[in-house]
Amino acid sequence: MARLFRNFEQADNSTTRKFGGSGLGLAITKHLAKMMGGEAGADSEPGKGSTFWFTANFDCAQGVPLPAVVASVANPSLSAEAMLKRDFRGTRVLVCEDNEINQDVILELLSELGFIVDLAENGAVGIALAVQNSYQLILMDMQMPLVGGLEATRELRKMPGYALVPIVAMTANAFEADRNDCFEAGMDHFVSKPVSPDDLFDLIFGLLNRRRSV
Repeated sequence: MARLFRNFEQADNSTTRKFGGSGLGLAITKHLAKMMGGEAGADSEPGKGSTFWFTANFDCAQGVPLPAVVASVANPSLSAEAMLKRDFRGTRVLVCEDNEINQDVILELLSELGFIVDLAENGAVGIALAVQNSYQLILMDMQMPLVGGLEATRELRKMPGYALVPIVAMTANAFEADRNDCFEAGMDHFVSKPVSPDDLFDLIFGLLNRRRSV
């Protein structure tokens, strides 16, 4: 137990083990929890099982609370993906992303939900599309040519009809400074790349469901 959260520690260091990683997962988890003003730990009782836990401080960004993206609150018997397909089919989404592979991945995930998706290879194209169409959700890459995600978000927030549309940053950086930049620009939340489908669905459901209840 005392070694669990150390770097490169593994339960089984033998050469015959079948499964196992680098021994960094729990160390990174504890580091991230501390960066967010919390802590991580574990409780275990032989023969009964173990509980791993973490705490974190989720502050408000410019007075807007982060969404509680827990799908089970709405319906414990359905996943966020199932509820999105049931309740939000036809939602029009703008995806600003310059990487073609990432475009394909996001397009496939959202299309399976029944969403109508428009792609923009940079923020300038995204702004132009937002002038022509009405979107209920925007996924915004942070690093793009011509106009990046932060600048595009600031411009979108000035446009009629986009003051409250959920805008989610897609970024490979999840550090405190990057998160603050997202919120200061007017974004509602962020997802880290590579995008986890389940995490993305949970986040989208939380944002759209909160928007519907306003």
